[in-house]
Amino acid sequence: MSSGGSEAFAAAFRYLGIDAQPTPEGDERTYELAGKCTSGDECLPARVTIGNLLRVIEQPGFDPSKVAFFMPTAGGPCRFGQYSPFTQQVMDEMGHGEVMVVSPTSADGYASLGENAQAALKLGWWGLVASDAFRKMLHIYRPYETVVGAADEAHAKSLKHFCDNLSDSSEPLGRKLDSLVGSMEAARDFFRAVPADWDRDVMLVGVVGEIFCRLSTFSNEDLIRRLEPFGAQAWLSDITEWIHYTDSDNVRNLKRLGKTFSMSMLGAIMKTRVQHGYEKKLLAPLQNEFVGVEEPHDVQEVLDLAAPYLPVEGSHGEMVLSVGKSIYMYEKGADGIIDISPFTCMNGIVSEAVYPRVSADHENIPIRNFYFDGTQTDLENDLGIFMELVRNYHRKKTRKRIRRNVA
Repeated sequence: MSSGGSEAFAAAFRYLGIDAQPTPEGDERTYELAGKCTSGDECLPARVTIGNLLRVIEQPGFDPSKVAFFMPTAGGPCRFGQYSPFTQQVMDEMGHGEVMVVSPTSADGYASLGENAQAALKLGWWGLVASDAFRKMLHIYRPYETVVGAADEAHAKSLKHFCDNLSDSSEPLGRKLDSLVGSMEAARDFFRAVPADWDRDVMLVGVVGEIFCRLSTFSNEDLIRRLEPFGAQAWLSDITEWIHYTDSDNVRNLKRLGKTFSMSMLGAIMKTRVQHGYEKKLLAPLQNEFVGVEEPHDVQEVLDLAAPYLPVEGSHGEMVLSVGKSIYMYEKGADGIIDISPFTCMNGIVSEAVYPRVSADHENIPIRNFYFDGTQTDLENDLGIFMELVRNYHRKKTRKRIRRNVA
């Protein structure tokens, strides 16, 4: 999860009386610590995750009897499902077996949170929706800012305002959502105060890929920030897309098990409807900001677009989302697509195999995979070449982008 998402989820836990804090941002110490307990065969997200957890352990005053690591997990064609047992193994080997690793799973829509599960899911969902929105606002405003750093400052202020509100337990849960809408309105105003030149010639580049690597600026070497000086606005696939996907996958699994008319199915459907309702209410103050980069109303729209290339019944995880979302972004007028994945990631490799056909079927829109393994890469050169392709495509494409009215 992104740093903003982690901060928001930690704020949700603090509302419930749990002293929660996000793990530190990755740095070279992350790789150093991870190297002591990994073989080198693990994917980059696994190494960054364990390295950052070990940075928590080495902090002064660390008490294993008072610490738990929260690490949602998932199944499917990914090593992600092994992160939790691997982390517990490392804790045991280091003499910190008392540390609990809490790992709710996508198999049941992350419903296995135990006591306060419903409140935690509700608060956590609000936090994820907001953090996704603030990051999206950052990517909309930063390429156009005329004062360097102004958009980043607006993002930081928005996230702090929301998280302070979310963690304030003096307000009853039943009234919290209305209060958080006020924080969304404040965020809108923070960003609208950013000095900007909206007449700049900026291309729209969709960014898809493996969820950890595309959202972790440390893991992807801050690719989006380094892309923007070439004249690009990034449209990044967010965390909530994944939650909607796991919810839809849960419904498909229930159907396969013959539970179409069951209480489990009713619960799954109601959960999805409630989440969409919360999302719509929280994002209402920002709707005018998102013109031209609106997310799909239903994740099924993305899955249907991917179906000719990767049928949802035979493909799982980010691969089907990345392909479908790339086509969705093309239809919204994107000028190019970047797929960010860890080196050796199955989702990235499978997606890369079908991207040439996807591109050929959609006016030869440029699609480029960027893989990361923790070693330095010549990003500027590769991004510059990619953006030349983007500009050439922009001049001849037929699907024009709808732009927001900034008057």
